[in-house]
Amino acid sequence: MNCVDAWHSTCCRQQEVRSAIVIARAVAVGLLLHGAWRMEAQIPPAPKPVPLNPDPLNRDTPQKSVFNFLEACRAKDYQRAWRYLDLHNLNDDRRASNGPQLAQQLEQVLDRDPRFDVASLSTKPDGEGAGGLAPDRELVDTFTVDGKPRQLLLGRTKLRSGLQVWLFAPESIVLIPKLAAISSSSPIEKYLPPELVNWTLMETSLWRWIAMMLVALLLAAFSPWISRVAIVIADPVVKRTPLGADNKVLSSFAAPFRLVIPVALFRAALPAFGLSALLRLTVGRVSEFLLIVGVAWLCSRIVDTFIVGLHGVLVARKGSFHYSTLSLASRILKLAILVFALTALLGDWGYSTSTILAGLGVGGIAIALAAQKTIENLFGGVAVISDRPVKVGDYCKFGTGSGTVEDIGLQSTRIRTINRTLVTVPNGAFSAMTLENFSRVDKTLFHITLNLLRDTTPEQVRAVLESVGTTLRTHPKIEAGAMPVRFVGIGTYSLDVEVFVYVLTTDGDEFLKVQQELLLTILEEVAAAGTALALPTQASVDYASARQSGEPVRNGRH
Repeated sequence: MNCVDAWHSTCCRQQEVRSAIVIARAVAVGLLLHGAWRMEAQIPPAPKPVPLNPDPLNRDTPQKSVFNFLEACRAKDYQRAWRYLDLHNLNDDRRASNGPQLAQQLEQVLDRDPRFDVASLSTKPDGEGAGGLAPDRELVDTFTVDGKPRQLLLGRTKLRSGLQVWLFAPESIVLIPKLAAISSSSPIEKYLPPELVNWTLMETSLWRWIAMMLVALLLAAFSPWISRVAIVIADPVVKRTPLGADNKVLSSFAAPFRLVIPVALFRAALPAFGLSALLRLTVGRVSEFLLIVGVAWLCSRIVDTFIVGLHGVLVARKGSFHYSTLSLASRILKLAILVFALTALLGDWGYSTSTILAGLGVGGIAIALAAQKTIENLFGGVAVISDRPVKVGDYCKFGTGSGTVEDIGLQSTRIRTINRTLVTVPNGAFSAMTLENFSRVDKTLFHITLNLLRDTTPEQVRAVLESVGTTLRTHPKIEAGAMPVRFVGIGTYSLDVEVFVYVLTTDGDEFLKVQQELLLTILEEVAAAGTALALPTQASVDYASARQSGEPVRNGRH
């Protein structure tokens, strides 16, 4: 083998080695990619981020933060109370030593300021941002220190855990010692026994409790006289209204006045008692509840007075509205008063009325689906009252029954039958019935058929037609047409004469009187014509035979 062949052989072997290495690398890369794909398929998905735990101290809104701060102070847990203060400017040692003292001083400041009201603070996590403050600041109270106004603020702080909470702001923390120094006790306490001053309940001295109770009892005792004074003042104002009012109507306002006016006076005097912040909140909410109840009660009485007065005006002027319409309007207005009272009460107590109304909207859909019959009856009552096929006092026929309408309510209509029983019909069914209103007649129909004897002669029939027709045309209470009485048929056992006229009255008793008079007159004219009324079937045949034979006839028998 020469050198050229050896070199060529060597090159070929190197080329084969390189090819084998490339193939091995490709296979290795493929195996690695396949293994990675299998491993990725087996790796579980990444867990969703866990939401942050809520703040255990309930500091997510300004109102909750201050309220829970006062709760901790009332429990004498000042180690917990100072955590509602932003003390990040202090080191750990000073924070642990000064924090409880600052919390106690802040409690004293808030308790002794009658203008402070926890219920006025924002219930929103982002705060109100009112008063030109920064978005992360909320006003708690204002004071005058060294002749200058100072604000006690809350600040929204982000903790290391990521939570955003409301704490008393650092710029307000430095004011706490000064505010505690200027918030002195009442001058009255200097002249009171120590027991009345030192004994406390809900962080409020005993003498303040006694003063509050005495004022409440005095207002309750003098409430009748207070309501009388209010009625005397309201009397000339009410009498100037178009509806007017008498003493009996104004006396119906006495009971609401006895509640509203004393509660309003007590609430106005509440800051003077110097109660603690939590007690002020509790007493304030109770007085708000009583005041809203009293105002709703008073508004309800005003609605009643207005409806009664309007009914009298419409009756005097013969208005088109009837009492059923006014009754339904009264109920709707009272329901609206109740809804507004509940909304105002919940709003004053710190609940979000928009959230409640949204919940009522969603819940209203579910209630509407579950109470379809109730809603059907409600709209049925509205349809009956608005369309007015009948009204209270009307005598009508409905379905297979009849009677006098006594009441048209929101859910049902009550009807007094001729047997004096009371029938209650759901408004949904009542509005779908065919109603015949007998109280709306403009005149009353008088319609009878005279069955004359079969052997009555044509001359006798003409005499009956002429005499009865003359009677009907000349009667002042009868509306007679072109042919008020006519010969209408020849039956197997009778000759039929029809009387069809209208009696000009809508009074049932008067109609019965006129009808009785007409019937007696018609009987006399039939007898004067020489004939009589036929009896049914066999009795009529026997009667005719007796007349032909000349036998005496008594009561239709021979």
